[in-house]
Amino acid sequence: MTEIRLVPYGSPEYDSTVELRREVLRRPLGLDFSEEQLAAEHGDVHFALLHADEALACLVFTPKDGKTLKMRQVAVREDLQGQGVGRQLVETSEAWARRNGYERIVLHARDTAVPFYLAQGYSVEGEPFEEVGIPHRAMFKRL
Repeated sequence: MTEIRLVPYGSPEYDSTVELRREVLRRPLGLDFSEEQLAAEHGDVHFALLHADEALACLVFTPKDGKTLKMRQVAVREDLQGQGVGRQLVETSEAWARRNGYERIVLHARDTAVPFYLAQGYSVEGEPFEEVGIPHRAMFKRL
């Protein structure tokens, strides 16, 4: 069965999301996660589209304050990109955020992902900047 759900930090499902993020987001840039980076995710909220405990897509919310979340590390397995999987994951996670009293989501989108987030109702704010060696844009959405 394939389902979107919250994934506990440190669980086998979490480990699967780390591997997916490593494959889709980090390795293409010649990067990997440090132990410190992963340890810092302990207080984050982890969503994943899972099939038999394998992550097909995932995202991480880092609480900024009681009303704002930062969405980050959004990854969809390459063979599933462009099929609506990312949209479903974002919609499901936004619904969770609303139910839990959050009013705003912020994110740093790679330039190549800006059209995806615009289609999900996010707005660009500020000037372009570089993060992990590639161009990004700050974006936000009021829930």
